Amino acid sequence: MLGKLREKLKRFTKQVEEKVEEEEKTVISGEEKKEEKAGLLDRLLQVEIKEKDVDEAIDELELELLEADVALEVVDELREKIKGKLVGKKVRIGSDKGKIIEEAVKEAVLEVLTPPRKIDLPEMIRSKEEKPFVIAFVGFNGGGKTTTIAKLAHWLKKQGFSVVVAASDTFRAGAIEQLEEHAKRVGVKVIKHSYGADPAAVAYDAIQHAKARGIDVVLIDTAGRNELNRNLMDEMKKIVRVTKPDLVIFVGDSLAGNSIIEQARQFNEAVRIDGVILTKLDADSRGGAALSISHAIGAPILFVGVGQGYDDLKPFDEKWFVDLIFGEE
Repeated sequence: MLGKLREKLKRFTKQVEEKVEEEEKTVISGEEKKEEKAGLLDRLLQVEIKEKDVDEAIDELELELLEADVALEVVDELREKIKGKLVGKKVRIGSDKGKIIEEAVKEAVLEVLTPPRKIDLPEMIRSKEEKPFVIAFVGFNGGGKTTTIAKLAHWLKKQGFSVVVAASDTFRAGAIEQLEEHAKRVGVKVIKHSYGADPAAVAYDAIQHAKARGIDVVLIDTAGRNELNRNLMDEMKKIVRVTKPDLVIFVGDSLAGNSIIEQARQFNEAVRIDGVILTKLDADSRGGAALSISHAIGAPILFVGVGQGYDDLKPFDEKWFVDLIFGEE
């Protein structure tokens, strides 16, 4: 997982470390070192990381990050943050310069990953006075939305919440049966109508069902959209308008690379996205989507899919992801 991104960041660290070590040799050779003072000089002498030490390596890193599907604006921000943390920094001669440089890069990546706002989903559900708590799921075709809904239903049940699912994808053949099979496996009820029915009406009925039975959470499945299908986009807007969900969650396939950023922007323009779930992160060798998406739409990543099982939905933690990138998880 994330092998390419890890490789590129570590290569950058090594390149800067080599430049600093060259500076270190220059400092040492310029000193008239007496044997008895050598240890003292090693402890006291410092070398400053210069802009030229960073520039060449960071130019190469920019290109490699773009190849790893990191969005251009995120690459630009990373460049500025990394330079800000490294240029002018003084490191002691004999210290572990590679570790110092890597820590600065990790801090920059963590700052880019950390969204302007965070969501504590269990706390939000508990604090809502009038149940149910309603979550609508949106995303492109093939992003893993239906499976993710089942995984989240399973996760919510483990947190002690009762859940019902609305089968509001009345467009795709087999969608209702697929959702019912997943729901049966995780032990939640599905509210459905027939194919071709009004998806907003299905979602509304699921909310009324939850109210009548004191169910905590309603999860609304919707038809997968794409930018060419205006009718489905309008239908999605209607579902959100009728149900007034507490959260709209975008489910995206991390393997989609840079295109996932454009997808998320389209949905964010149509219906404001509150949070993101990334699927197939276990298979994403690049990692650019996770690094870019929160920055692009200003919404936090809530969960990541890391496998096929119902337990393979992991709450997203920026520090965990940074450690994962650098092979320390």
